[in-house]
Amino acid sequence: MLAAGEGRRVGHDSNKVLLPLAGRRVFTWAIRWARELSTVAHTVLVIREQDRETVMATLAREVEPPSVTVVVGGDSRHGSEWAALQALAPLIESDQVDVVVIHDAARPLASTALFRDVIAAAWEHGGAIPAMTMSGLVPLDATAGMTNHEVAAVQTPQAFLAEPLLDAYRRADDDGFVGTDTASCIERYTDVSIRAVPSDARNIKITFPEDLFLAERLLARADFDLSGSTEPVHHRWPHLRDLLRRGETP
Repeated sequence: MLAAGEGRRVGHDSNKVLLPLAGRRVFTWAIRWARELSTVAHTVLVIREQDRETVMATLAREVEPPSVTVVVGGDSRHGSEWAALQALAPLIESDQVDVVVIHDAARPLASTALFRDVIAAAWEHGGAIPAMTMSGLVPLDATAGMTNHEVAAVQTPQAFLAEPLLDAYRRADDDGFVGTDTASCIERYTDVSIRAVPSDARNIKITFPEDLFLAERLLARADFDLSGSTEPVHHRWPHLRDLLRRGETP
């Protein structure tokens, strides 16, 4: 779980994943849904050092055992992912971890079903990323022949076979390569196949102030339980946001 970012665009000086959401901190929701799966055996949380006291108190209060391994992230997303993988390296090398899932803790509504689907796809194919088709887009180059069905937004959680993932990040560290996300490092250093898994429209990222309001309304809609979620919401994010701005329930 990547939780080493900031909250400037959400209107706070503090880390946005430490903000309250429906009675608990943002980052603990994603941990909750992921750990509904019996196959999720180890959880590593990547934080900023200045957040340690708040994070540790929150984990003690809001997250049930087994314990979460907490590590300090790097100065980039890639660096934070590398810190997490180094913490997991002994378990990967001793065959105790088969698949690694990397998730942005600012996406608190990633359902248990979505975690399950990317893990299953990674186990079968090597890698998996959740993606959503973006409708209503026009390519800058009209001669490119793209349709809106060929444009997708990539999200997290992203899942990969553990050994190739660890090897890719070790090679990236040797080369000084910094990827934009986990998949970019895998693509550069391995021949692992990466499959797109249909995502859930509720898997929003907390970026702006209204995102917290939207997330709370979507949690209420799901009766504050995404552990058994199997059906995607058949609305797109802009439509959901417009409904809420008009005071309607999605």
